[in-house]
Amino acid sequence: MKIHLTSVFVDDQAKALHFYTEILGFVKKHDVPVGEQDRWLTVVSPDEPGGTELLLEPTGHPAAKAYRDALVQDGIPLAQFAVDDVHAEYARLHGLGVHFIQEPLDMGPVTTAVFDDTCGNLIQIATEPA
Repeated sequence: MKIHLTSVFVDDQAKALHFYTEILGFVKKHDVPVGEQDRWLTVVSPDEPGGTELLLEPTGHPAAKAYRDALVQDGIPLAQFAVDDVHAEYARLHGLGVHFIQEPLDMGPVTTAVFDDTCGNLIQIATEPA
């Protein structure tokens, strides 16, 4: 068994697609219309185009919005992405105007930072132990 797909709830799919591809560097994998306004919209890592897909899912269901908003209010990231060097990725993203709510923080063998994805979520980046 392996993880094939996971989701982040976004308040605007077009804005999310721009942020996740143009700023974070993911690549679009699927973009299929679903209904009048929504899309089945996924992105993947350019390093693993056949790997786990991230669904940029609309927050149409009231529970999804309430859940996401509660996490943001409490400062809890909805997702975590692995990076080779949190300090370098922080510098790159900060230079592109990404708003961080937690600068790089060394916590033993793991270093993390948390940013706002502009679409209603907090996302953590982490350098995994070697």
